[in-house]
Amino acid sequence: MKKKILALLAISSVAQSDQLDNLIDTSSAIVDQIDKGIAYVGSASEYSYLGTSLSDGSVSESAHITSQQIQAYNDALSGMASYMPYGDVQSVLNERAVAELELMDQAVEVFTEVVVEMVQVVQVAEMAEEASTPDEEAAVQDFVANNQEVLTITQEEVTEYNQSIDDIETHANNASAFIAVAENTEAVDFLQQGAENNNTTAEQATLSYNANQQWVSMQWAGTNNGTAVLLNGSNYGLDMYVSEADILVAGQESEYYMTGPTAQGYNCFMYGDCNYEP
Repeated sequence: MKKKILALLAISSVAQSDQLDNLIDTSSAIVDQIDKGIAYVGSASEYSYLGTSLSDGSVSESAHITSQQIQAYNDALSGMASYMPYGDVQSVLNERAVAELELMDQAVEVFTEVVVEMVQVVQVAEMAEEASTPDEEAAVQDFVANNQEVLTITQEEVTEYNQSIDDIETHANNASAFIAVAENTEAVDFLQQGAENNNTTAEQATLSYNANQQWVSMQWAGTNNGTAVLLNGSNYGLDMYVSEADILVAGQESEYYMTGPTAQGYNCFMYGDCNYEP
């Protein structure tokens, strides 16, 4: 999905930004030639009557308009048919989604690192749960006593764990909300109309997802106005919210979970000993 959005974004944002620039460049090039031509005609109209000057015979050619210039200008005119003077809401949504996905990936890296740092707690839990005789319980006691420094979890690790998983949820929700709206034609059109109504562009708007309001909104630059799309099923068929249980069930089916220490077990995760039996 991320690759898909990146590809679409690269196409749409470059095309949108280049269309007006192409028209400016190509029309200005022809205007420069016409300006030079007018200047030459003005001069020739004077010196020809007075007999005071002569060109070297190449001045007029320097003011010619070439076929390449005309082709570039006409292509730019055609390109303006799809130009969006109020900006491109879908591209803005996709661009922000990509940014949120990148931030989520960074948070996942932090989360993964701290989980690996604390992975011994999985080993301790497994040993304690599997101890069913006094000898086995004594073995757990000895293991903890001999390895307490390594097994101890620091407050710094817990803080990093908690913050990273909060960051993951924030950025995952932002990305999902922006993608959902970007892929809904009616919602995009509604936000696009908001830009037009406020005589501004989507790129200048402040885009945000608000979990409390359950919407994606665009606050229009230079105004106190905003346009919002609800994600709770109230409009455009966007009914995004699912239960914690559904989220976790889906997570337990993911590759990330299935290759993690709690699903694989300590020895399998750490040493690849996936046939280990206590």
